[in-house]
Amino acid sequence: MVKKDKKFRNKEDHTESGISKDKGFDRDAWKPKTEIGRKVKAGEITNIDEILDKGLKILESEIVDMLLPDLQVDLMEVGQSKGKFGGGKKSIWRQTQKKSKEGNKPSFATIAVCGNGNGYVGIGFGKAKETVPAREKATRKAKLNLIKIKRGCGSWECGCGQSHSIPFTIEGKCSSATFKIMPAPKGTRLSMEKECQKLLKMAGVKDVYGKTRGQTRTKLNVVYACFEALKKLSQTKVKPTQIARMGIVGGRNE
Repeated sequence: MVKKDKKFRNKEDHTESGISKDKGFDRDAWKPKTEIGRKVKAGEITNIDEILDKGLKILESEIVDMLLPDLQVDLMEVGQSKGKFGGGKKSIWRQTQKKSKEGNKPSFATIAVCGNGNGYVGIGFGKAKETVPAREKATRKAKLNLIKIKRGCGSWECGCGQSHSIPFTIEGKCSSATFKIMPAPKGTRLSMEKECQKLLKMAGVKDVYGKTRGQTRTKLNVVYACFEALKKLSQTKVKPTQIARMGIVGGRNE
């Protein structure tokens, strides 16, 4: 089953790097069910900032498809494939089985991360009996959980005033896992856990330090803790003088 999953990942819409783009959004076939969706299709809302800055909740993934056509999707390696003596390679599918009278009933779970590499990022969890529905659920939820983050240069070692890092240190927690993200000077790159690098890369952050504490073997909690930390970037208010000094862009600055 593991070999089939690898073949599916490489042969379909995923590239060699694992990042994929949506095959296409059919605007004419979309029938919006919410008021925001109807305004987006009618052209009354042309920028996704009009939705995120007001704190409105996105209930249709087609809204994100229409307002952010350059959105990319990637699957995180949160599972482990079967191997000898309990070992195995990392996999994008987290497989579990349920024992029943009819036999073993497997289910697949995965985490999808989406972003445009310019301040927008989202994460979603999907679980189903087959791999394709699980991937579609995770992708749809990632678009619904889309957030806008602040970027800037908060490192005292750099002080260039460009938006290559984050403006200040933030920390997020999920269960027993704690993730701390700190500003870094140019050239540092993403010095943190591998799967969380995908999250920061999708958000458009290039240079940061990362530090984890707690039960970090559970990848799901580590990824969620990193996403919770990114949420605090837009929730924290900054002064106009700080915006000019650190070159902060994106997020709600008022």
